[in-house]
Amino acid sequence: MALGADRDVQPLIGSATRVVELRGRLVVPGFNDAHVHFLSGGFGLLSVDLRDAKDEAELVRRIGAHAQTLPKGTWIREGNWDHEAWPSQRLPTRRLIDEVTPDHPVFVQRLDGHMALANSLALRLAGITRDTKDPEGGTIVRDEKGEPTGIFKDNAESLVERAIPEPSHEMNLRAARAALREAARVGVTTIQDNSSIDALRTYQDLRARGELTARFYVWRYISALEPLRAAGVVTGLGDEWIRLGALKILSDGSMGSGTAAFFEPYTDDPGTSGLLLYPVAELERLVREADAASFQLAVHAIGDRANALVLDAFEKAAAANGPRERRFRIEHAQVVRKADLDRYKRLGVIASIQPSHCIDDMRWAERRIGTKRARDAYNFRSFIAAGIPVAFGTDWFVEPLDPRLGLYAAVTRERPEGGPRGGWFPEEKLTLDEALDRYTRGSAYAEFAERGKGTLEAGMLADLVVFAADLFQVPPRQILTTPVDLTVVGGRVVFEREPAAAPAR
Repeated sequence: MALGADRDVQPLIGSATRVVELRGRLVVPGFNDAHVHFLSGGFGLLSVDLRDAKDEAELVRRIGAHAQTLPKGTWIREGNWDHEAWPSQRLPTRRLIDEVTPDHPVFVQRLDGHMALANSLALRLAGITRDTKDPEGGTIVRDEKGEPTGIFKDNAESLVERAIPEPSHEMNLRAARAALREAARVGVTTIQDNSSIDALRTYQDLRARGELTARFYVWRYISALEPLRAAGVVTGLGDEWIRLGALKILSDGSMGSGTAAFFEPYTDDPGTSGLLLYPVAELERLVREADAASFQLAVHAIGDRANALVLDAFEKAAAANGPRERRFRIEHAQVVRKADLDRYKRLGVIASIQPSHCIDDMRWAERRIGTKRARDAYNFRSFIAAGIPVAFGTDWFVEPLDPRLGLYAAVTRERPEGGPRGGWFPEEKLTLDEALDRYTRGSAYAEFAERGKGTLEAGMLADLVVFAADLFQVPPRQILTTPVDLTVVGGRVVFEREPAAAPAR
């Protein structure tokens, strides 16, 4: 990237150079999404969409209609339903969808990925009965007779997932292409991805074909530690297009599923304080061993207890393994006690936050955990004021990939349709400049890449986004509707918005 006045860059313009006149439009560094489930997001674009289903009846109708488009025996996946948006707010059951899916096994996720709904056919194929035991860190929801209702939480989801055939490479390519088109459309130029080995193969294939239009910092789950360690592979292997990133560990569940781990019981369900997905000693061992092997750690922690336990594990690993630049990450960091902010700072832990979760979850957060704990939730301003490095992302498929929603959430703390007036706990709002910085430079820092991306400076990678208007000059609500005109990755235009059609005369 080169910057300067016209006379400074004129010598760089060649016969194949395209010159774009911005005429007051805003240019920002390419967005770097610090937390994505990219292939899942792509499959979601190709599958049934339940995110905005208004009630149980609409969920049933959409699943049934989608089943009619598929060969018998095809699994129906993804979905991303949200029972909190329904008038009843009741969890769905397998009986609800059995009639419309007699020939299609179903396993559709709640939008947070920590809970999923199976139909009876899926249970039969997975061999799940009333006698199936709950796994460590997971729950099979049962009715009053002890029969599985079809809802599986956290580690229990794997009981059904193991019966689902792996997608073919061609299916993965199709999903990745759909996801790349979406990323380019919304200005995301770097993806920090929760990746499987099949996803990594897919990205490598697309690069070989010349089809890769975003850069990837690929994480592997902690189960990959042994083969990676045996191969002598560590965080950072790769190049500017595909690099190996952190090892991912899940410490707890989610608030929406009632499985995020808290010190005190849930306000709306006093019988539980959530789930720890690993015993504490096992979590500490995994962190210590991965750190000793020179991997970056990215640990999912949502509840206040989970955050505290992960900080404990980080501190013990650093003490055991000696000094180095680690850039430990806590993914989500949703509810953090004020006392633990000092530990984030002292340990150099990056808070990897998805601001759109705030304006989604605030619909029910105070009902679920009470106002006192909710004041410690999604504390963007408190993290920055404490000097803690912050990276922004979306958690797509959980939330839309569009960074505009995250910017709007960080700046307003209001729902897209408006309210609460002035914002939910407005003292935690950010300025637009602060939010943009965490979505670009902050996310680059989280992947050890701040010297090559995240700012508009000479010598940086030419990853740019052009908005149709200056976001700093429009009302905050208009951030949501100001389109991306141009997305550039490595100096190549990967998306250009079609000009609006002239009105008919």
